[in-house]
Amino acid sequence: MAPPATTPRTSSSTRWRRSTGRIRGDNPEAYARRIVVNAAISRARRRRLIQEITFARPPETAAPSPDLDLRDALFEELRRLPPRMRAVLVLRYWEDQSEAATAALLGCSPGTVKSQAARGLARIRERLNVTEGAMS
Repeated sequence: MAPPATTPRTSSSTRWRRSTGRIRGDNPEAYARRIVVNAAISRARRRRLIQEITFARPPETAAPSPDLDLRDALFEELRRLPPRMRAVLVLRYWEDQSEAATAALLGCSPGTVKSQAARGLARIRERLNVTEGAMS
């Protein structure tokens, strides 16, 4: 016969019995609530870890090969941008930094990061569309 499954409730009742003499303060309900919450969080973490291990298989199909021409065109367009605009785009989209982190790194306001990113992306899109239209 398999042992019963451990749930947050059963593990918390065990912890409660072990610690009833050590509870400080006059609010044992808060202590009991904390035991249940911690047990539920621990259980969720274990379950997530098991799911990650279970689903950590290689994909069934191969990843598509990268578009090297597009990559080269993007790098060329980035080189054409002013240094600050280029830095904003690289930090935001290549390094995956938040607006606040990018602003802190560059010593400017988050509003400046937003406007520089929007203008830089618009320039790149405009130039790539012209280039693509000329290539077709």
